[in-house]
Amino acid sequence: MDNTVVDERKRELRKLFRAIRKNLGEEVRATADAAIEDRLCGMPEFERADVLLPYLDFGPEVRTRGIIERAWAAGKVVALPWCVPGTHEMRWYRVTSFDALVRSKLGVEEPVPDEANQQHLGTGQRMLALVPGLTFDAAGYRLGYGGGFYDTFLAGFDGVSAGLCRKAQLSEDLRSEGIIDAHDLPVQLVVTD
Repeated sequence: MDNTVVDERKRELRKLFRAIRKNLGEEVRATADAAIEDRLCGMPEFERADVLLPYLDFGPEVRTRGIIERAWAAGKVVALPWCVPGTHEMRWYRVTSFDALVRSKLGVEEPVPDEANQQHLGTGQRMLALVPGLTFDAAGYRLGYGGGFYDTFLAGFDGVSAGLCRKAQLSEDLRSEGIIDAHDLPVQLVVTD
């Protein structure tokens, strides 16, 4: 498939999965998200992790705030992403509360980039990254939002990566949709309700 066709198919699927997510309704999403949180926090990958690298949920994404609070309560380091302007790169900064976050131009809450709080990834610590997406399949492939930030991140990450996905938003096989490129890396775990 040529890039024009692939881009169009990705646009179609993004529109479809945004509609599916929206049509779930707030109560259904909250119930599913609570089940995802409980399942993830009971997994050995979460329990073993020294450092949690979650996204901070925005809008109708799978909520991560409860997961973050449970990580803090368990004594884990939590670092949130900061998107480097003009690039596809994210840097991670340790946070101990939601109070010091600032809203980016995209409306996402991010940590203030402070070198004293930067979490470097190659430290030998056991890390678990939570990856957002509009849909995931059983092989861990995802359809994200198109910014390329997590594709860039996953290419250099040697910890455990987990996608959080409500069951209603799962795809059967994104590769068969013809939208997975060589730079698209799967997550190692997909956690659903």
